Amino acid sequence: MSQGDASFDAATARLDEINTRWSLMRMAVAASFTDSGPARQSLVLRYNSAIRNYIGALVHNQQDADDLAQETLIRILRGDFSGADPQRGRFRDLLKVAVRNMARTFWSKQQKRAGAPVDLSLLGDDSQNEEAEQAWQATWQNAVLSMTWRSLEAYEQSQPGCVAYTVLKLRTDYADDDSEQLARRLSSATGRPFAAPATRQQLRRARLRFAQLLVEEVARGLKDPSPERVEEELRDLGLFPYVADFLTDDWRAKGELRAVEA
Repeated sequence: MSQGDASFDAATARLDEINTRWSLMRMAVAASFTDSGPARQSLVLRYNSAIRNYIGALVHNQQDADDLAQETLIRILRGDFSGADPQRGRFRDLLKVAVRNMARTFWSKQQKRAGAPVDLSLLGDDSQNEEAEQAWQATWQNAVLSMTWRSLEAYEQSQPGCVAYTVLKLRTDYADDDSEQLARRLSSATGRPFAAPATRQQLRRARLRFAQLLVEEVARGLKDPSPERVEEELRDLGLFPYVADFLTDDWRAKGELRAVEA
């Protein structure tokens, strides 16, 4: 094994082998509160930021937004989303509609308690609330990227000698570094010597692994995670540049990413 090389398998996971996020949702709603706790907790951990920011765009009072976000997360933990149906669309769209409907109910109750007239047009569809749509899009993008980074970190920890997360994080944090500077940072961070050529190779591998994990994360939110649908979702979320360099000519037929040469 050359300097700095860790064991690395090509990123060839097929999209049709990926469990979608709907399987997690089904786990979260199918069993009792006690039995399905881990699945519901996973949903909360993954999407609490997107939910809170979206609610904040719908309900501008910070305290009300905090209260509603907390109620939404409690309802997820309680299993109140059992009516979610993957036949009706993308997971993120279904979750957005559910959150918006909860916001409408919350707003209505608040207005009635205050004795004020209820104007539910304030919580119309997203075509009437550009701020809310932009908030949802941006926070969902950030949530997907955050989950991909966590997956990359977990991958590094599971593979002896792997530096994928470390080298890509260093490149992100120190974007202006040249190869020699990055190699010195990687050597310092890992306590192992890395020369510039080996660092460049590790960085290429890390980018491929990140792209693979990003594709898998996006695929899990789709009912039909075909290569075409995954590519469409990546483009819609502004994430396509992260994977563009790794798509093979037959990507849409096979749903596989380009391997990095050793």
